[in-house]
Amino acid sequence: MSAWYDSLETRPAEAREGALMARLPGLVEHAITKSRGWARLLSGVDPRAVSSRKVLAQLPVLRKSDLKTLQEQDPPFGGLCTVEPGRLGRLFMSPGPIFDPEGARDDPWRATRALYAAGIRPGHIVQNCFGYHLTPGAWMVDGAARKLGCAVIPAGIGQTEQQIELIRRFRPDAYAGTPSFLRIIVEKARELALDISTLKRALLAAEALPPSLRAWFHQQGIETVLQWYGTADLGLVAYESSAMEGMILDEDLILEIVRPGTGEPVPDGEVGEIVVTSFNPEYPMIRFGTGDLSAVLPGISPCGRTNVRIRGWLGRADQTTKVRGMFVHPGQVAEIVRRVPAVGRARLVVEGEMANDRMTLKCEVDAAKLAAAGGAQALSAQLADAVREVTKLRGEVALVESGSLPNDGKVIEDARKYE
Repeated sequence: MSAWYDSLETRPAEAREGALMARLPGLVEHAITKSRGWARLLSGVDPRAVSSRKVLAQLPVLRKSDLKTLQEQDPPFGGLCTVEPGRLGRLFMSPGPIFDPEGARDDPWRATRALYAAGIRPGHIVQNCFGYHLTPGAWMVDGAARKLGCAVIPAGIGQTEQQIELIRRFRPDAYAGTPSFLRIIVEKARELALDISTLKRALLAAEALPPSLRAWFHQQGIETVLQWYGTADLGLVAYESSAMEGMILDEDLILEIVRPGTGEPVPDGEVGEIVVTSFNPEYPMIRFGTGDLSAVLPGISPCGRTNVRIRGWLGRADQTTKVRGMFVHPGQVAEIVRRVPAVGRARLVVEGEMANDRMTLKCEVDAAKLAAAGGAQALSAQLADAVREVTKLRGEVALVESGSLPNDGKVIEDARKYE
């Protein structure tokens, strides 16, 4: 049996990019003509013109934080669904609340590739310990496993001793769920001296997986321990393979990494917000900002899959903070930089003790642009004015060398002491 789910995973990058760009105008047209929400959001956009990443990057980013308001204004899905709710497969409610639709197709969340990469094959039994109640996480795995030809134990969360009894009776090949709950199950089985050694594979999500915990699972006899990353709005986004060098993008998505607070793509390797365009026919997403940070890794995976790889989850992009009673947003930092072209990257650092906030905008500049701007004093004054105009707050300015700010995706750093 092949190491890859299908030939799409190993096609040349140029062929993949060409196929995605060829499909993009049809996706935009479908979204605009079949959903009133996208018709509003993309008013005036000619779908035929959206056939390249350059044009795609000019469209607005729809951020996850916007969904709650859109759904309140136009229930249940903000007008973004292309079919009526009664023609969907399942209807979910995630925390927020945000309401999520599931298509009525096989594997509507496209999670099959993640399971296959973890070594799960037809005839295997999967103990699915994601929650089945109201949220879609468990159903992503459930649908993918059944499409692969696996049996699924709908175990859900909790009741550790019953989980162990299920493992002993059904002898599943794989666990799907959070790392922390798998650890609880393994430790309880050891405490009770019960054999759960049939579990040789684990597909984990929703929490961090430190290298030490992955190694611990291996020591307990779980041979394959891999992660996948998805959201309730998009389904599968990316997954680990046996190479364990980053996460590989799903074949049915277009990925952008943008500077937080903007829709501007950043160079490969720079940390920014994950923005995804999804070809889901019932719930198309065009430049959907997940609010999660990551970065593109260079090259292709040693496992042979040729799609883009990301570093995995690196934090949250929404770094809004309150300074002297006023909210400051990443988008405001981006606006300051836009007003002063001599600046490269910028980072707003908030320091001090409670009720004594100090705000410093650190800006990367190179020598040539600094000279063209009239020197450090003139540029600093221009930036200080922009800070005051945009944020309505006074702040200091610090000019730093190009490339000296950390590559961690942070636009606003809250370094205040609260104790």
